[in-house]
Amino acid sequence: MSMSDLVIGANKRAGAGDEFASHDPATGDVVWQGASANEADVQEAVAAARAAFPDWSRRPHDERIDVVTKYQDVVKKRADEIAQLISRETGKALWETKGEAAALASKVDISLDGYAERTGARASDTAFGRAALRHAAHGVMAVFGPYNFPAHLPNGHIVPALIAGDTVVFKPSEITPGIGAVLADCWREAGLPDGVVNLVQGARETGAALLDAEIDGVLFTGSVDTGVMIHRKFAGRPDIILALEMGGNNPLVVLEDCDAEAAASIVLHSAFVTTGQRCTCARRLMIPAGGHGDAVLEALCGLLDRIRIGAWNDSDEPFMGPLVGEPAAKRVLEAQDRIVAAGAKILRASEQLERGPAFLTPGVLDATGLSQPDAEVFGPLLTVYRVEGFEQAIAAANDTKFGLAAGLVSDDESNWTRFVSQIRAGIVNWNRATTGAASNMPFGGPGFSGNHRPSAYYAADYCAYPVASQEAARAQTLPTIGLRDA
Repeated sequence: MSMSDLVIGANKRAGAGDEFASHDPATGDVVWQGASANEADVQEAVAAARAAFPDWSRRPHDERIDVVTKYQDVVKKRADEIAQLISRETGKALWETKGEAAALASKVDISLDGYAERTGARASDTAFGRAALRHAAHGVMAVFGPYNFPAHLPNGHIVPALIAGDTVVFKPSEITPGIGAVLADCWREAGLPDGVVNLVQGARETGAALLDAEIDGVLFTGSVDTGVMIHRKFAGRPDIILALEMGGNNPLVVLEDCDAEAAASIVLHSAFVTTGQRCTCARRLMIPAGGHGDAVLEALCGLLDRIRIGAWNDSDEPFMGPLVGEPAAKRVLEAQDRIVAAGAKILRASEQLERGPAFLTPGVLDATGLSQPDAEVFGPLLTVYRVEGFEQAIAAANDTKFGLAAGLVSDDESNWTRFVSQIRAGIVNWNRATTGAASNMPFGGPGFSGNHRPSAYYAADYCAYPVASQEAARAQTLPTIGLRDA
C-alpha cells in the first residue's frame, strides 16, 4: 500500500481533501504525504463502519479473536519497520519506539484478558431457569490518536473495541499520519473484513467532520482543550459513549529520607523521558527547603549536563530526541518565558539547539512561592517548589484541576501509605518514575485528566455494555396476587 493512500475499509482508497505531509522533526524531511479526508470521505468511512457492524458484532467471539491474533502476528513481523517509522515521524529515540512497537502485539493478550475478566458472559441457575450476563458492542467508535504514542495509544482503543464487536473509524494525529496508515495496513494484512476499521487522515476539519457523523462513541487521547470541546459537544447525548484521556499537570514529591542521587534519577526519568512528551511526565517537583532539596537539584542538574540529545539514528543513541516539531518547541519556550517573567529562578534554561528548531535542552525553574497557571506544558520543562514538610507537599501536589499521575520518593513506607491515601490521581507511584504505567492495569485519572473512563486494562468497560437477562426454556404462567377468580 502506498503511504499516500487514505484507507476506507480494507480495499478502497479515497481522499478528496487538501494535501498535507508529515516531517521528521530532526531533519525536516518528508516522511508521509497524501490527501486529507473531506466531509464526504468521512461520511463514507462512517457509513462503511455502520454497514460492517451487524456482521462483525454478531460473529462468534472466537472468530473475532482469530482476526485479532492474526493482527498480533503481523505487527510482530513488522515491528522494526513500525519502530523506525514512529521515530521518523515523532523524533523519539529508537530504544523508545522499539518498546512502543512491541507493545502493539502485547496489547492483544492484555485486551483479551481484560475482556474476559471485566466483560464476557456468565450464567447461574435460578428457581425459574437462569440469570445470564452478556456484553454487547456499542456500534461505530471514532478513535482519535495522539502524536506522542501514535501506534500504542490508538491501538489500545482499537484492539479492545474490535474484540467487543465494535467497528472503528480511526483518525490519527495529522502530525503522525504515516504510522496510522501502517496500522490500517496491518489490519488489512490480518484479514479484517471490509469496513471494520476505517482510516481517515487529516487535521481539525477531518476531526470535526467525524464528530458530526453518525457515531456511537468517541475514544480520545490528547489535549485537555480538545477533550473538553468533545465533552461539551456531546453534552445532553447520553447515547454517545465517551472515553477521554487528557493529560495532567503531574506532581512528584521528594522527601528528605531518600538518597539524593537516586531521587534525582527518578526526577530525570519522570520529567524528561520522551523529551517531556508523555502525559504522565512530572511537571511540578515538590522538594524540601534546605540542604537535602539542594542536593537533589544539584544531582539533577549534573545528570542533565550528561544526557545526550540527538536524532533517533545517531550512532550514539540519545536519551532525548527533538520535540515533535518546531511549534511544539516554541510552546515550551513561551511557557518558560511566562514562568520566568512571573519571578521564577532559572536553574537550567530550556534552550534551542543549533542542530534544529525542534531540539531543546531540558529546563528546570524554581517557582517557589509563585502562583502559576494550572496548565500542562507538554515538553521538557520542570517547575520546582520548595516546601516545608510533608503536609505542605501533599497540599501543593493536589493543587491542580488534573489528576492523571503523581509520585513519591521516600524510603519510609509510612509516608507512602499516607501519600497514596491522600493524593488525588489515577496513577500513583512510589520510588518509581511517574511515567511508569503497566498495560495490565487501568490508565487514567479524575478531574480534567479524563471522564472516569480509564483505558488500558479497563478499556473493555467502555467498548461494550452489560446485558442482564432472566431466562426460562419455556413459557409458564406466572403467579399473581390480586386477581379475581375467573
